[in-house]
Amino acid sequence: MQEFTDILTHARRLNAATKDLTVAELEDVASKLATVIEKRKEEEAELRREQQEKLAEIERFRKQLEEAGLSPEDLLAGEVIASSKTRKTRQPKPAKYAYVDANGERKTWTGQGRTPKVIQQALDKGRTLESFEI
Repeated sequence: MQEFTDILTHARRLNAATKDLTVAELEDVASKLATVIEKRKEEEAELRREQQEKLAEIERFRKQLEEAGLSPEDLLAGEVIASSKTRKTRQPKPAKYAYVDANGERKTWTGQGRTPKVIQQALDKGRTLESFEI
């Protein structure tokens, strides 16, 4: 996508990329591009209109609060707002497999994540995963 954008935004690259097109094909491309541009302008105008409506609504609520003698903080008084969900930490999985690494140390693996090199090499040589079970 970046290369496409680079070609469209650089006159020399665009000229080189379109040198094999006829004038009729170039005019067709230009009309399609004009349609895309017009649609994008309409979308941006709609977005600006929605944002202005939202700001107007916020201002209306702010004025109602002022007339009632309240502040935005009064609305939230006594309420606790959680900034994020509390995450539960899961308990580690019990080891399912045991193996001896290259240093001669006995290690374990839960069966999750990347397969340890020692086990993967043994599997490649024809051993089964069940032979490593604890």
